[in-house]
Amino acid sequence: MNERFEFGKNWAHFLTVLTEERILASQRALSTMLGRDDLSGLTFLDIGSGSGLSSLAARRLGAKVHSFDFDRNSVVCTQSLKERFFKDDPSWSIEQGSALDEEYLSTLGEFDIVYSWGVLHHTGEMWRGIQNATSLVKPQGSLFIAIYNDQGAMSKVWHTIKRFYNRSGALLRFLLVCLIGILTESAGAIVRLLSGRNPLPFTRWRQVKAERGMSVWHDLVDWVGGYPFEVASPEAIFEFVKPRGFVLEKLVTKRGGWGCCEYVFMRSGE
Repeated sequence: MNERFEFGKNWAHFLTVLTEERILASQRALSTMLGRDDLSGLTFLDIGSGSGLSSLAARRLGAKVHSFDFDRNSVVCTQSLKERFFKDDPSWSIEQGSALDEEYLSTLGEFDIVYSWGVLHHTGEMWRGIQNATSLVKPQGSLFIAIYNDQGAMSKVWHTIKRFYNRSGALLRFLLVCLIGILTESAGAIVRLLSGRNPLPFTRWRQVKAERGMSVWHDLVDWVGGYPFEVASPEAIFEFVKPRGFVLEKLVTKRGGWGCCEYVFMRSGE
């Protein structure tokens, strides 16, 4: 039984609601984490490009971009964005490849920025994927990764839910996403109400859209279905990358909650 979530199909649907507003939000998010709003003259590797939105953002900021993804439909999504916004652009290349395929990765060289948002924990071998990503960063280059936060016992519950989702039929998958969405939004509404805020979720939904240009629904589907599924605490990530010559430059945590912690590291050396 194939239990791997088909990320590309979700991203293909997301592209039907992609707007200029979402693209600009993605650019702002990338600029904010990297601490620069101009990537001209820099090379950018997008490991697991998904919808292609982050690759598009990096290219718009001036970087020379190479995108790859294991999922064939995700490759098609990325190619469709290039066709739409940077047709025949030699500074944006796209391929199908795996973050675990050392032979393929050895052909890519090193990059000023190696980026992998919410991808490496879905490879089935997260630590190997992170190791491979670190090997692609130039000296003084940046490694920008986002990895699911370790919630302890709750992460094990999510592992079970995600595995069940991928073993289910289409109708049951849809109902499961709806159920989890209702439960999480209801819990959030109660928290907001008790703290004297508007309990309706619209402000939070607008924030999600503004932060990375993403869609609440497509993010939820990705979260519920995303499998393989691994997690790591910030401390575990630090301990893993530090001996490999990386220094933390920026960190955004989930404060113990579910979702991705974001890390930007700089590789030392000349």
